Amino acid sequence: QVQLAESGGGLVQAGGSLRLSCAASGRAVSSYAMGWFRQAPGKEREFVIGISRSGGITQNADSVKGRFTISRDNAKNTVYLQMNSLKPEDTAVYYCAAANLGVATSRGAYRYWGQGTQVTVSS
Repeated sequence: QVQLAESGGGLVQAGGSLRLSCAASGRAVSSYAMGWFRQAPGKEREFVIGISRSGGITQNADSVKGRFTISRDNAKNTVYLQMNSLKPEDTAVYYCAAANLGVATSRGAYRYWGQGTQVTVSS
């Protein structure tokens, strides 16, 4: 099975940018479709963006369209989340996850999860 570790979170002002990384170990990340989810205090964990094994297909939530992009470097066994034009409502713990099948928006499709990284956007 694959182990996932997120990094790159932190505190940023509204309008700023952050890039999160998700490093995989134990198995090649190329074996999985990958997704990013987030969970704000008192809210359900929600899908943010996902990418297919090859990187040819991406899917994102409407709330991040045009601001967030996902990419993968299978050679480095790493997936990235580039977040631009950040808003206070983007504040959450961000999780990366791996799915055995294709890119999906539902939590149940993802079998492996990282521990999360905190992103805080100040107004």
